[in-house]
Amino acid sequence: MFDSPDYPKPLAESDFENWLEEGRNSPMPYSYLLIVWDELEARYIPVYVESREELQSYPKYGSSPERQSLIAAYDIYSESKVG
Repeated sequence: MFDSPDYPKPLAESDFENWLEEGRNSPMPYSYLLIVWDELEARYIPVYVESREELQSYPKYGSSPERQSLIAAYDIYSESKVG
């Protein structure tokens, strides 16, 4: 995943699948998986949120000098991209 010059580095499909599964199995009622790039650690991190409004709390990758920026957001259950 994210294997293009538009992204900082590729993400293993197995990591993505594991993150979706962790979100589904969480005791918290998460609905979305945010894939966030951490510039200082140079790695992707999963962030789970309950509502779509929370997507706005992360700037989009490439549009901000912030340490962490949003690469993509997915519905945990349908696996469809939402942001």
